Amino acid sequence: MTPDPSPPPTADTDARAVLLLRLAGPLQSWGSRGAFNRRETSPEPTRSGVIGLLAAAAGYARERPLDELLPLRLGVRVDLPGTLLRDYHTVSDYRGRPLPQAGVNAKGIQKPTSPPKPTHVTTRYYLQDAVFVAGLAGSRALLETLHLAVRGPAFPLALGRRSCPPTQPVSLGLRDTGLEDALREEPWQASRRAREAYASQLGRERGAGRAVRPARVDRSFTIEDPDGDDVLHDAPVSFDPHARSFTSRRVRHGWLSIPSGFPNADPDPVDGSGDDAGHDPFALLGW
Repeated sequence: MTPDPSPPPTADTDARAVLLLRLAGPLQSWGSRGAFNRRETSPEPTRSGVIGLLAAAAGYARERPLDELLPLRLGVRVDLPGTLLRDYHTVSDYRGRPLPQAGVNAKGIQKPTSPPKPTHVTTRYYLQDAVFVAGLAGSRALLETLHLAVRGPAFPLALGRRSCPPTQPVSLGLRDTGLEDALREEPWQASRRAREAYASQLGRERGAGRAVRPARVDRSFTIEDPDGDDVLHDAPVSFDPHARSFTSRRVRHGWLSIPSGFPNADPDPVDGSGDDAGHDPFALLGW
């Protein structure tokens, strides 16, 4: 195992900044709960998944304390929600031995299944073709170290599970602004094909007879807020295999009007029929 690098600076030693990460790939799976035989995915990246990605990039051993990373404040923007994939998955011992039981005896040893079971059938869920922008606010010096680590990771990066590698680029760099403002002003990270499909759908909805390419689009986001009205139990305390633990965090959900990224965006509508006339809660469903 590669030894841990020198500890990065703590979160309170210098100026503040925001590190933006582009989390995109063919498959993602952000598990916040689930037993062995059923592994679910949250609809957007979890705090444990994002902190785990950064820890892997920086070369943290699993037993290493997360003290440097825990103060970082997280916000996630949903650029493309993706679609849910259910995977029929089997597990067996390559030596042909019966699989052990999930529980252990008083000595911490797993007993074989009785009657012997050579194969487990498990259900696993993934997000297909999703794109997220995650922002982490904290010490500039710490975030600069993490930005370089993500560009040249010590361990392979994954989008929640090892079988879900990210597409490049992962790090979008640092921003000298607040967390919510950074998420608001970062251009839409959807692919050109996805943006054009959105423009065509928008044109049909408005009866324009052509694709409509707005300058800004609405996207949902979740941001950590001590006064938030929702609680998520996905904040890691330790990744130590012998002492894994998590705690809760408060978050706030909302919508952001972000730059669409269209090179030749249409002028903002003035007749009350466009995106700026108000948020359409069914827009992401294509209604």
